[in-house]
Amino acid sequence: MFIKTKRLTLKPYSDKDRDAMIKLLTNSSIKKTFMIPEMKTEYERIQMFNKIKAFSFSDEHYEVGIFLNNTLIGFINDVEICNDKIELGYVINPKYHNCGYATEALKAVIDDLFESGFSEIIAGAFENNTSSIKVMIKCGMNQIEKQDDVEYQGLVHHCIYYSIKR
Repeated sequence: MFIKTKRLTLKPYSDKDRDAMIKLLTNSSIKKTFMIPEMKTEYERIQMFNKIKAFSFSDEHYEVGIFLNNTLIGFINDVEICNDKIELGYVINPKYHNCGYATEALKAVIDDLFESGFSEIIAGAFENNTSSIKVMIKCGMNQIEKQDDVEYQGLVHHCIYYSIKR
């Protein structure tokens, strides 16, 4: 998969993206709002990257890196796929926040998923993650009834979900 937007390229990972991806997966700011398993050793981090990289080439998963001028600045991945519905998660390196990159990337992925035959795209966020909620709204998503309370990093977070249908 390869998607080109006005400023970004969304594509699978290569081995040269490993260090940048590990930095995203271990970034303390990202881990406050995006549920990432704890990886304590370099071996675990490399194994996670290899798994994610394989997913980016798999027909069973939706996983793309978000690149700005060949620099990995984020990713979008599936959380769950059920028939013609898909739930997504997305991350942008905090260094690149407030530039519209998440909205640009998510809009492109929504278009790609609709073209691929999905009828509904869902995304969720911790209810205090107003930036992510704004991204979903800018992408035409509407809040749905689904809500969850999830325990993450020793705290219970209330998640709210948004959806867009073809």
